[in-house]
Amino acid sequence: MTIQQLEYIIAVDKHRHFGHAAESCFVTQPTLSAQVSKLERELDVILFDRSKMPVIPTEIGIQVIDQAKRVVSESKGIYELLSQLKGDVSGVIKVGIIPTLAPYLLHRFIKSFLEKYPNVKLQVEETVTEEILRKLKNDELDLGIVVTPLAEAGILEKPVFYEKFCAYLSKDHELLKKEKISVADLETEDLWVLQQGHCFRDQVLNLCHQNKFERMNFHYESGSLEGLRNMVNQYTGITLLPELATFSLNEEEKGRLRKFEGEEPIREVSIVLTRSFLKKKLVELLYREISDTIPQEMTSKAHGKIVRFK
Repeated sequence: MTIQQLEYIIAVDKHRHFGHAAESCFVTQPTLSAQVSKLERELDVILFDRSKMPVIPTEIGIQVIDQAKRVVSESKGIYELLSQLKGDVSGVIKVGIIPTLAPYLLHRFIKSFLEKYPNVKLQVEETVTEEILRKLKNDELDLGIVVTPLAEAGILEKPVFYEKFCAYLSKDHELLKKEKISVADLETEDLWVLQQGHCFRDQVLNLCHQNKFERMNFHYESGSLEGLRNMVNQYTGITLLPELATFSLNEEEKGRLRKFEGEEPIREVSIVLTRSFLKKKLVELLYREISDTIPQEMTSKAHGKIVRFK
């Protein structure tokens, strides 16, 4: 049994196709198929049901592949350990980030981070929290930048900063007469929200008491915060924006923002990773770089009251 053979069966499980798995491993299909078959003979088990299309792992194959992922991950950890002992700052770090953060956070730290550490390669993927967690557990991502707390088994959370919720109003909206708004002001049918799957949508509905919205007729649900902002600009209504998303607004648009009275609602933004993750030095450097680009007041939980989305 070799690490390479384990990488091959992990690739087949991921792509559910021997040809595509071979391409991802940069070998020919006959080479990969022969090595998988050799491993099956050595273990005296059938790992994949080849009669199905796409190919699927057998019941015992699922368990062997899960163990293979752990073994491969630990083997890579040897190189990471040596790199840390030598004081090197290099390697690939695969990052997942949610859509309500990516457009407003990435540009703040990526350029300066890569200038400081030119031997580090960042691979960034924008996707929802559920997919980030799945890929972390499957070793397809090294870390995620998401909204927490998650209370997810096997996942470590490292809070970085806290964003206030800001109300964004259409021109001539009745609430513009108020300096600050209350949560009760959001109990209206002209509230625009994100599509399902976005944690910020769930936070907004939790803040506004979701059961009250079940009786309401939502006009539109967007896949992005920019979509919500554009709808408010073009039509009428109100939406909520996280703090970073308000920094790029023009002066006229900023004049239509309203803060909440009392203890303001906030969301906690964290770096998340699995407990077995070994690139600790890179995580610490990335954490520090992000923290340095965020206004100091946003790094304190005393910034407001965290709104949960679970």
